[in-house]
Amino acid sequence: MPETNPNAAQQPMAALNLYEADFYAWTQEQTKLLRNQQWSQVDLPNLIEEIESLGKQQRQELRSRLSVLVGHLLKWKHLSQGESRSWLATIRIQRLDIAELLEDNPSLKPYLEEALRKAYVRGVELAIAETNLPSRTFPPDCAYRLAEVLDDRFYPGESSELVEPNL
Repeated sequence: MPETNPNAAQQPMAALNLYEADFYAWTQEQTKLLRNQQWSQVDLPNLIEEIESLGKQQRQELRSRLSVLVGHLLKWKHLSQGESRSWLATIRIQRLDIAELLEDNPSLKPYLEEALRKAYVRGVELAIAETNLPSRTFPPDCAYRLAEVLDDRFYPGESSELVEPNL
């Protein structure tokens, strides 16, 4: 005869309440249940939702970093007199962070082209907001190839004293 748990019917409701009341406590409880292989007590619907959300967050982070990177590349090109070490640092850091994100999540690589297309729109908005240049200054589609955007030697426009030549 299978073992019955009189509290089993209450477990999903308790997990749901904890999920809504204290997300961190819910994550810790779910971790404990999974480690102890207490499968029947795991809040499966919310766990599935959270795992899906984690994947979406990685794609969003990639788009966000590409947006900032493209926005700064556009500023670099269109306001060469305004180049700054701050812009240079932002470009370099975004490239490093994107490389690390892709190293940690190699399955995002096939999504890069699409992410760049989506990120370009936000990058243009960033460049417009920070330069006061009219939107017609920027092409409707990204003028940079993905390889250029990610290349640490690529800086559009005229050469700058701030960028050290690679030997």
